[in-house]
This record gives sequence, C-alpha cells and structure tokens, in this order.
Amino acid sequence: MSVGRICSREVYLVEESDSVAAAAKRMKSARVGTLVVVDEEKAPIGIITDRDLALRVLAEDRDPQAVMVRAVMTGDVRMVSEDTPIESALSLMRSVRCRRLPVINESREVVGIVSVDDVLLLLAEEFQLLETLIEREQPARPVEA
Repeated sequence: MSVGRICSREVYLVEESDSVAAAAKRMKSARVGTLVVVDEEKAPIGIITDRDLALRVLAEDRDPQAVMVRAVMTGDVRMVSEDTPIESALSLMRSVRCRRLPVINESREVVGIVSVDDVLLLLAEEFQLLETLIEREQPARPVEA
C-alpha cells in the first residue's frame, strides 16, 4: 500500500520568513501541531512543530514576534511521493528519527503529510479486520448443559 492512500490531505503551510508567533497562531486556528515550511515557490524546505516552539523559543525566552520560522524549523526535510510504499516511508522515518514526512507530487508540491500515527491507525484497522475474519472461521462451540 502506498503513502498516498493513508496520508492526511489537509496540510498547513508556513513560510520561512513568517514569525514564530504567526506560525503558532496558524497552528492554533487549524488545530494542528505541525506546519510544513515552504519557500517562495511553495516547495517544502522544513517542518516546524509545537514542540519546536516550546523548546527553541519559549524555553529560551526568545521573542515569538521577532524570531522567524527559519531560525527554529527543522530543515533538510525528508519527503516521500504519493506512490512511496508505506514500509519505505516508515524506514525513512526511523532512519532520520522523525514522526512526519511531507508527501509531494511529481511537481514537488506538497499534497499531504504522513505520520507514524497514520500508519498505526492503518495497522489497527487491519488487525480489526483480521480478528473479524478469524472469528468467522472458528467453528461454533457446542453448548454445554
């Protein structure tokens, strides 16, 4: 199964020149903890999370209005295409120690984001289906008197 089948298609973007305060407001209004950072051409160049805001801005007593996203984002973002197998995406997440990857199309436009949680949800659904199939195949138990 490919990443394109399980990724979230609602992706929220922020520009690297935006303030951290603007990024935080965007996260709050969208009710998300992650924004994909894009350059002027809207190509993904990083990710910023609520954890980045807490540890790299608030914990260091930096001014959220003065600090730009580029200063606290995680750069050199790894990406996957819509047709990347889920197993490959998980392997990449594990190797670079991240929980989310932007999903891009052939034009390198962000079309989704895949997370470890998306994969866990898929696995839970698959296990539920497997449990249902096993229950159907089990012979009926005799009624004890």
